[in-house]
Amino acid sequence: MTKTGIFVGSFNPFTIGHDSIVRRALPLFDRLVIGVVGDNVHKPDMPSAEQRMAVIKDLYAEEPRIEVKPYHGLAMDFAKAEGAQFIVKGVRNASDFEYEQWQADFNRKLGGIETILLYTEPELASISSSALRELEHFGVDINPFLPKRK
Repeated sequence: MTKTGIFVGSFNPFTIGHDSIVRRALPLFDRLVIGVVGDNVHKPDMPSAEQRMAVIKDLYAEEPRIEVKPYHGLAMDFAKAEGAQFIVKGVRNASDFEYEQWQADFNRKLGGIETILLYTEPELASISSSALRELEHFGVDINPFLPKRK
C-alpha cells in the first residue's frame, strides 16, 4: 500500500515555511499531494489556483513523489479522494496548535484521517503568508521569504 499524505492550504504565497514542512514531511510518504485551495470567498483578491499551483509545481518539478492539485471543500474529503491516510499540517505557535487540534479531531472522527503536525523551525516561526502579503503591500521585498528552486 502506498503511504500518501496531503498538505493543503491557500499558499498565497507559498513561503519558505511551507517549503520546510514539505521537505520535512516527504521522507514520511511514498506520495505527498499538495492541495491548493481553489476559490476562497474569504480571500477574493487571491491569485487563481492555477497561478499558485504553477509556482509550487515549478519548485518541485524534480521530485516525482510530489503532486500539486487544486482542491475545494473539506481537507478530509480531498484526502479520501487522493487515497491519503494522513493530513500534514505545520504549527508555528500555541494558537496554531489549538486550531489544528480541533480540526484533527474532526478529521479523525468524521473521516478516519490522521493528522501529522510538524512544528515550524524556530527561525521560520514568524513567517506567514498573511504577514508577507501585508509587507508586500507596503513595498517590502518578500523574495527572501519565498523558496527558490534548487
